[in-house]
Amino acid sequence: MTTIDLSTFPAPDAIETLPYEAILAAVMADTQARFDAAGIDYDVGGLETDPVKVVDEASAYRELLLRARVNYAVRANLLAFATGTDLDHLAAFYDAARIPDEDDERFRLRTLLTIQGRSTGGTAPRYRAVALGTSLRVLDASVYRVGTSPQIEIAVVAADNNGVADAGLLALVSEAVQSAAVRMVNDTIRVIAAVTDTIDVAAHIWLLPDAAGSLIDALPAAIRADWATEGGLGFDLTREWMLARLMKRGVQRVEILAPVENVIVQPGRAVALGAIDLTLVGRDR
Repeated sequence: MTTIDLSTFPAPDAIETLPYEAILAAVMADTQARFDAAGIDYDVGGLETDPVKVVDEASAYRELLLRARVNYAVRANLLAFATGTDLDHLAAFYDAARIPDEDDERFRLRTLLTIQGRSTGGTAPRYRAVALGTSLRVLDASVYRVGTSPQIEIAVVAADNNGVADAGLLALVSEAVQSAAVRMVNDTIRVIAAVTDTIDVAAHIWLLPDAAGSLIDALPAAIRADWATEGGLGFDLTREWMLARLMKRGVQRVEILAPVENVIVQPGRAVALGAIDLTLVGRDR
């Protein structure tokens, strides 16, 4: 079961765009209509110093703040946008609770996994959510079976120790997933340390004539940051992915030298980027 990526959703219709100028125009039009109905000749609304316009501007701004508060209330009730204690209360409905010092994004992911884990096909998300909920030292966990084996493997990546989950962390996760309240009756579970393969990257880079030479120096850090965000357990490192991430603004052409073919990652394994060797070959149009 794939975890839902809330960032790909369109903006909710319930969250309104706040057009101050349109609100002010509506307030001014209402004022004009009321003056006309009362037989009051009013035609100086275009003056910035007109007292009536000053009051209408204040009224429009207060309406803007009220609408912004409504927007905030809507966001607080949507898992994609809720933060802080709003997220805590929203997640509690799904029996998810924040662990000490857990940030919003990690907690949001665990809440999603907890929701998915409630379904009849949600065993893997449920076990992953429980593993992540044991400690902030758990960076990620992958739940899978090998072939037709009935045994469930839970591979853990640590947030420290170069990603290697030590015996203490594995025991903590194992205790959590083996709990009678978590483990399904017929499941046999083994918690293991995920295997991390270090892959070196090399490429030739051509820059556009007017691109800053410092761009080549910034690319290694950028690709590491992209991989930290987009990679993880079971994610393949493809040449196409590297090409797309290296084609920053100012780069004219990229030739991937290493790896020579896509790195296909099996369940329970992850790729760490090793040396990143980017050579500036020249400039081209």
